[in-house]
Amino acid sequence: MDYPIPIKELIESFSFLPGIGKKTAERLALYVFSDLDMENTKKFSDALLSVKNDLKRCECCHNITLHDGLCDICSSEQRDKKTIMVVENIRDVFIMEKMDSYKGLYHVLDGSINFANGIGVDDINIKDLLERIEKDHIEEIILATNATTDGETTARYIKALIETNKTDVKVTRIAHGLPFGGDISYADEMTLLKAIEGRRNY
Repeated sequence: MDYPIPIKELIESFSFLPGIGKKTAERLALYVFSDLDMENTKKFSDALLSVKNDLKRCECCHNITLHDGLCDICSSEQRDKKTIMVVENIRDVFIMEKMDSYKGLYHVLDGSINFANGIGVDDINIKDLLERIEKDHIEEIILATNATTDGETTARYIKALIETNKTDVKVTRIAHGLPFGGDISYADEMTLLKAIEGRRNY
C-alpha cells in the first residue's frame, strides 16, 4: 500500500533537505500529519515562505539581510572596513559573529571549489571578492574556508589570484585548533577565537 499523494509529496519535500534520508523524511511527514496542530503547521509554512520571500542577499558580501542593498555588517560604521574574512557559507558568518570578537567585514563564497562535482571558480563568489579588494583598498584578507580538501583548494586559489593581481593586500589563513577535515560550523567559539588570533601569513 502506498502513501496518499499529499504524504508522498511531503516526504519528497523533506528529502530535498541535506542530511535528511528517506526514512527520516517519512517520519517527519507522518509527524506533521499526526502530531502537528494546525496553528503550528501554519507557522511552519509561513516561516518557510518568509525565508524565501522576505530575505535578500547583501549586494556587497552576499550575507543575508532584510534590507535591499547592504547588510547590517557592511553598513556598520563600527566595523573595520579594511579587513575581509572569506567564508564558505552564510552559516559561518553567524558562527563567527557569536564570538563578538572579529570586527572586520565578510565575504560569503557560497561554496568551495570541487572540480569532481562540477563546482568551478565561476560557480562561487570569487570574482566580486577581487573587485572588492581593489575598489575598497582592502589591507587584509583572512581566508576562513573550511579545513577540508575543497576548502584548502579554494583558499590556495584565492591567494594565487591575489598575488597574480600584484596587490599589496596581506593574506592570512585561520589556524590553531581547526583540524584538517573539520567544518567551521561545528567548531566551538573558543576554538574559532584561537583560530582567528593565530592566523598566519598565507
